[in-house]
Amino acid sequence: MEYLHASLILHSAGKKITEKAVGDILTAAGVTPDKNRIKGLVAALADVKIEDALKSAAVMPTVTAAPAAAPAKDATVPAKAAAATPEPEEEEEESGLSSLFG
Repeated sequence: MEYLHASLILHSAGKKITEKAVGDILTAAGVTPDKNRIKGLVAALADVKIEDALKSAAVMPTVTAAPAAAPAKDATVPAKAAAATPEPEEEEEESGLSSLFG
């Protein structure tokens, strides 16, 4: 992926995509360049019009955060109402073998 990014940096800077230029960018980024991969990338991009490829590329969907729910006007009202109405106690149902021997 770094190799492709390096070529896109060169393209956006208006520079020619060469093996040396891609290698220099990778080295500057702290990546040990693989000369065979660089050679293959430069050869593959030789006949590609990058600007046209970028325009016709599928648009990546972006993830947006859902809006936060609006807080209640008075957040203490629901708490007071919940405290005023006691919850009915639930009886534990016996299950399994213990229900047989009651």
